[in-house]
Amino acid sequence: MNSRQRAYLSSLANTMDPIFQIGKASLTPEIIEALDSALEKRELIKVSVLKNCIDEPKEIASVIAERTHSQVVKVIGKKMIFYRRAKKNPKIKLPE
Repeated sequence: MNSRQRAYLSSLANTMDPIFQIGKASLTPEIIEALDSALEKRELIKVSVLKNCIDEPKEIASVIAERTHSQVVKVIGKKMIFYRRAKKNPKIKLPE
């Protein structure tokens, strides 16, 4: 993914609200499974990390990306944006 594509996805995510929150339990298999299905449905999701989570957002982002086979678009503070092209009916067209 190049910088133009990242900027485009980031601008799309600007108006989105986080659909998941990572809390004290950090990453559980249930959260990973829910993130995976949300990525398949939406392609672009925003996740926030609550204050009571002891893990760093960048570490959490890399683990989520690895386990869901997605790409980290951006990590800003305690918010993370992930993208994965849908296998069926992709909605988002990335610029070249």
